[in-house]
Amino acid sequence: MINIAVFASGSGTNFQAIADYFSNSEQIAVKLLLCNKPGAPVLNRARQLGISAHVFSRHDLEETGKVVEILKEHDIDFIALAGFLLRIPVNILRAWPEAIVNIHPALLPKYGGKGMYGMRVHQAVIESGDRFSGITIHMINEEYDKGSIISQHTCLVKADDTPEALASRIHELEHYWYPRIIEKLLVDNA
Repeated sequence: MINIAVFASGSGTNFQAIADYFSNSEQIAVKLLLCNKPGAPVLNRARQLGISAHVFSRHDLEETGKVVEILKEHDIDFIALAGFLLRIPVNILRAWPEAIVNIHPALLPKYGGKGMYGMRVHQAVIESGDRFSGITIHMINEEYDKGSIISQHTCLVKADDTPEALASRIHELEHYWYPRIIEKLLVDNA
């Protein structure tokens, strides 16, 4: 069994999509949720799904080995970031080389980097006049949104789009594609 940990900071819709997708898999299991926000709704989702969840501080992530210890205690093979807003430190990158992916709600390299997340991204896309937006699934490295791109999936930006309307279509892409790309990465590399 390949064990996945998901890092999330918010509502957890991508975490839910990943957990639901692998709920009956004989090869892949979502074994752990790691969250840096004590009151985040994603924690309730993990509880309802019976998935172990741990809350940690920025200090735990960046200055101690606590997060690495938790990952190792749960025999984690692969990490998916799903709305996680902190940069993953070097000690975790080294412990799980080429085994950490992220999903970004735009077509990188545009609209990426520190501070570009959520509605900020959708607002920037609309203001730019771009005709297309989408999602990027990529490996992570030491820089925000600079890891190698695994896949991108697009949707039309409509003339009357609001950030919320565009976000809704982006979420549909995320929920469909992210678990399937994770599966492809893990099955193809097994």
